[in-house]
Amino acid sequence: MGWMLRTVVLLGFLTGLLMAIGGIIGGTVGMLIALVIAGFMNFISYWFSDKIVLSMYGAREISYEEAPWLHEMVEELARRANMPKPPIYLVPMEQPNAFATGRGPGHAAVAVTRGILEILEPEELKGVLAHELAHIKNRDVLVATISATIAGAISFLANMAQWALFFGGMQNNEEEGGEGGGIAEMIGAILMIIIVPIIATIVQLAISRAREYLADETGAKICGCPVALARALKKIEEYVMQIPTNVNPGTAHLFIENPLKGGGIMELLSTHPSTEKRIERLCELARKMGQDCII
Repeated sequence: MGWMLRTVVLLGFLTGLLMAIGGIIGGTVGMLIALVIAGFMNFISYWFSDKIVLSMYGAREISYEEAPWLHEMVEELARRANMPKPPIYLVPMEQPNAFATGRGPGHAAVAVTRGILEILEPEELKGVLAHELAHIKNRDVLVATISATIAGAISFLANMAQWALFFGGMQNNEEEGGEGGGIAEMIGAILMIIIVPIIATIVQLAISRAREYLADETGAKICGCPVALARALKKIEEYVMQIPTNVNPGTAHLFIENPLKGGGIMELLSTHPSTEKRIERLCELARKMGQDCII
């Protein structure tokens, strides 16, 4: 299944989950209220995501005079991707990493850490920058915002159910089925309150991983060298494990490599696929393009 199709399927599953829990707990009105609240919070972030994230990490824009070679590299890749060249920012972070932020082509930025400029060869850096441009081209911030909105609405509905259950507001079946029916319904409600938000979070993370695979594939085609990106990912992962950094967990999905790696997070609950699997897929793509994959 293609990564674009997989994203659509996962978003559809999230939407179905929202409709199901909305119908059970709050009906159509409750579901719409949850969507409006979650949507407002997430789309404010969507419109100002570039400014928020760049400010959060103390990033500053790199002028052309400061690094003409870097600007020329991004300009060439943007031309290949048929999109406007985004501004480039430097994050004062020793851990080698990079991220893209913004609504899409024309309203985005690419950021690189000081560490990544020190460890990568030019071709490897080109692969990383192509990956970030792919995120912009594929409008991954929009996809992440939509999935976060739906998952947030589900969590909101679950919280509504929790308070309703606490204050005895949820309808029980004691009149129809006696005390045993009421207890069974309460147990079912408690399980739903606990399990459904967990399922929504897992699906949201799966969407994030699918978009990383898609950005790897798109970026590799933009730069024309999947092996260079694979080498960069391997090198970055090794340094990320050695150089821990203070990163807001809510922004970890933006980086090309999970900056919190090494914290014992299970792959199922990670915003990124395993680097090993990403390299395998990039090598497979390289072979299809007639290139040897020597990492």
